[in-house]
Amino acid sequence: MDMAQDAPDTVILAEDEASLYLQATQQREWAPRGQTPTVRVDTGRANTHLYGALNLHNGHEVVMNSPVMTAVATILFLQLILRTYPDRPILLLWDRGPWHKGALIKDFLAAHARLQVMCFPPGCPDLNPQEHVWKDARGAVSHNHAFTKLDPLLDAFMTHLRTKRFTCSLLRNMNFEALACFAKALRI
Repeated sequence: MDMAQDAPDTVILAEDEASLYLQATQQREWAPRGQTPTVRVDTGRANTHLYGALNLHNGHEVVMNSPVMTAVATILFLQLILRTYPDRPILLLWDRGPWHKGALIKDFLAAHARLQVMCFPPGCPDLNPQEHVWKDARGAVSHNHAFTKLDPLLDAFMTHLRTKRFTCSLLRNMNFEALACFAKALRI
């Protein structure tokens, strides 16, 4: 937090992971009377995982897919974030996922001082703006979908994430001073 206050060009990102399944999830949908929509159900469990980080200033999404969610995959995503925002300090807000912990993560963060992390309180996914990004993308792409293969579904999902700008009221509603208090309360 001190880094963000001392360097006004700090990029503040909210990070989270999600899983994308070929099996369509359902949501309500309007249809002409007598024309009940049909959602194809895939009997398999083909899936992939996504790492996403929302830039809280401009709504830009950094996203990466991965077959697994592990510390190694997390480090690959952190490297992507560092390449996306070269030479800028980064404050990354994330949860306490098991793939965010351990010696590999600690060593990586120690070696990249311009990347600082702060954890959301446990059990509070509603505080993470990235959760709203996942909800938006699922509603636009993966609910009620008609894809028969995972790769085209993943491409459509990632295209949606990369081309849309997601508004976030966190910085508007909670300024740097409020985030600093949050950090002090968590003793970061």
